Amino acid sequence: MEMEQEKMHVNKELCPESAAYCCSACHGDETWSYGHPIRGRAKSRSLSASPAPGSTKEFRRTRSLHGPCPVTTFGPKACVLQNPQTIMHIQDPASQRLTWNKSPKSVLVVKKVRDASLLQPFKELCTYLMEENNMVVYVEKKVLEDPAIVNDENFGAVKKKFCTFREDYDDISNQIDFIICLGGDGTLLYASSLFPGSVPPVMAFHLGSLGFLTPFNFENFQSQVTQVIEGNAAVVLRSRLKVRVVKEPRGRKVPVPNGLSENGAPAPGPADSGKQVMQYQVLNEVVIDRGPSSYLSNVDVYLDGHLITTVQGDGVIVSTPTGSTAYAAAAGASMIHPNVPAIMITPICPHSLSFRPIVVPAGVELKIMLSPEARNTAWVSFDGRKRQEIRHGDSISITTSRYPLPSICVRDPVSDWFESLAQCLHWNVRKKQAHFPEEEEGEG
Repeated sequence: MEMEQEKMHVNKELCPESAAYCCSACHGDETWSYGHPIRGRAKSRSLSASPAPGSTKEFRRTRSLHGPCPVTTFGPKACVLQNPQTIMHIQDPASQRLTWNKSPKSVLVVKKVRDASLLQPFKELCTYLMEENNMVVYVEKKVLEDPAIVNDENFGAVKKKFCTFREDYDDISNQIDFIICLGGDGTLLYASSLFPGSVPPVMAFHLGSLGFLTPFNFENFQSQVTQVIEGNAAVVLRSRLKVRVVKEPRGRKVPVPNGLSENGAPAPGPADSGKQVMQYQVLNEVVIDRGPSSYLSNVDVYLDGHLITTVQGDGVIVSTPTGSTAYAAAAGASMIHPNVPAIMITPICPHSLSFRPIVVPAGVELKIMLSPEARNTAWVSFDGRKRQEIRHGDSISITTSRYPLPSICVRDPVSDWFESLAQCLHWNVRKKQAHFPEEEEGEG
């Protein structure tokens, strides 16, 4: 009886009625016994956690990112106080499975443009989705403007059933159940940029040049697509970066259609005091470089408001674990599995022998600005797109997004990742060492 009263007292201290959250270790996810808790599985699994409370328009950093399981306790009475701004709970990668609340009815097909080799797979896939699965297919308007599709009379009946959209003008966020990509890694990056908020599950077919992020082969696409529609597939949650660029007003402003910024986000309001504000969701990396200038770039890097270093060199890369195998790997950084909650900071040709790449927790906020003594401006790009100039007074704020990209796996997150390392990057490929002859082994 005394133990029960003590337990209730602890629960009240950790979870007051006025608080908006409670400790999952003490409420529902674990059964308590005298001396130690008995761990239990999480009650529900989802592709992404629910959005944090509050307006989604404001730029709010992520305070924490728990791992490796939703329940964290220390002894019989201590636990980590849950944070309502947590964006993801990292699970055992083998347990992350795709499920549907309702059967998917609409699909976005993202096709690599200006590639004639993809026309036939695109036609076969769209015909299969419409005629065999009775699904609504969305495609970008410029895809259907390809002369090879316009002049194909056999594809005319299917073409009339498409729903089309235009990037930066039409919002399709709430109309897509899942995404199918035909192309290479760039096609997946482009698909990610179309969704500033929650991203539907993505199924990526390897029809490009590298294919590190596109694990599916197109030969058996019918059975693979059917399997995904039925909800029987593993999924890896690829974290994205939420980037906010604030620019000081200079000269005449460029008019933007429909009151949107160039990436489709709402235009800045009165609180921005005339500054130009742009927001991006980045899957691979944010690259700040010296651009066409012959001088070294000179930018200050702040972490949670503290100046940690000044980058003097060709630039700096801020990447996700997914982007650690892209530009960051070429610049000498380590490769991180997508399930690891982290942000990597990698200098580009630094003018220092001791400047090594570092990995910081996913919950921090990075801020990058030109140093006061910088001789030239800098340039920034997001997943290789939207390149723009950064001047004195401008700032780039980076933190982990609340909306990861759920990428569907062929087998599981671990097997697919190491398969990509071996097949695409030839990781640790070398000629095997010859063994000693049997007589020499005996003599030794």
